[in-house]
Amino acid sequence: MRVGVVKEVTPAERRVALTPAGADALTRDGHQVLVQTGSGAGSDFDDAAYRQAGARVVRDAEEVWGLSTLLVKVKEPLESEYGLLRPALALLSYLHLAANPSLVDALICSGASAIGYETVEDDEHRLPLLTPMSEIAGRLATQAGAYLLQAPLGGPGVLIGGAPGVAPARVLVIGGGVVGTHAARVACGMGAQVTILEQSLPRLRALEEYFAGRALVLKSDAFSLEAGLRNADLVICAVLIPGSRAPHLITREMLGLLRKQAVVVDVAVDQGGCVETSHPTTHDEPTFEVDGVLHYCVANMPGAVPATSTGALTNATLGYVRRLASLGVDAALAEDEGLAKGLNVRAGKITYLPVAEAHAATAMGAA
Repeated sequence: MRVGVVKEVTPAERRVALTPAGADALTRDGHQVLVQTGSGAGSDFDDAAYRQAGARVVRDAEEVWGLSTLLVKVKEPLESEYGLLRPALALLSYLHLAANPSLVDALICSGASAIGYETVEDDEHRLPLLTPMSEIAGRLATQAGAYLLQAPLGGPGVLIGGAPGVAPARVLVIGGGVVGTHAARVACGMGAQVTILEQSLPRLRALEEYFAGRALVLKSDAFSLEAGLRNADLVICAVLIPGSRAPHLITREMLGLLRKQAVVVDVAVDQGGCVETSHPTTHDEPTFEVDGVLHYCVANMPGAVPATSTGALTNATLGYVRRLASLGVDAALAEDEGLAKGLNVRAGKITYLPVAEAHAATAMGAA
């Protein structure tokens, strides 16, 4: 099979979908790997490393798209890439289609097969291809929030760990999944006063045991959310419903509960965001203010640490890429039920129910 890797076009995205080590594994399996020149530069992989791994380095993105049977990416295609989609192509990438109706339409019209990393499941119904980026995004959320708490950056002027005799920042983490756990872990390590809100009782028990008193773990409901917002200097929104739009847990009216210059980091923004006032931002312009509250809503947070993120991503995805390349898309999907759940669009039809429901809701709203 011909496996293609292109340079990401999302602003300030420095990750690449495949390391030279991954290319080496695929070429040893007997596949041809096509890599657009400069694709790995942001992650400190030069073209020579890919050539040494047996890959063919190609100058133009259009040629890689056109020759590939399986194209692996990091971020979803942008509008400038829609015309490169075609029926014979299988695309493996983060897609987040529930919040991106224009991409859904483009995939339907193209006839391409689109597999989203974020909906692939393992045998225990976990999300193995989303997890590594969620771990990194959670850690970065706290780092970014701690930085933005500084007054010159628009924050309340609070040091996250406080000082002798002075209270630390109060950090509210909404959602106790992978993102929330890693965000809270870093916040605790930095000395913050941390509260985690979570709905699942089994998850609450696991969090209580894991943090062992270092964080306050509470059942998420309207009352605990309101109290948490009133007390917070930094809010990290980390709620995920696989494949679906994130729920708006914080309305614009609820921003009034927060102190002025409080900071909100909405990690769920690529799925629509947990805050009504959120919209995607970039690493070049990461923040905006609404009603005196500073919002950080970068949709590709792990792209800020591409050397780490690319390695973690390839570690998780390579086995699936090799299986798709060796068996072919049809056989690989038939053999692996969890991988089949990653299939979001194929042959002009939406194949993943939450995306179909979100797309239908968008269409009804437009009508």
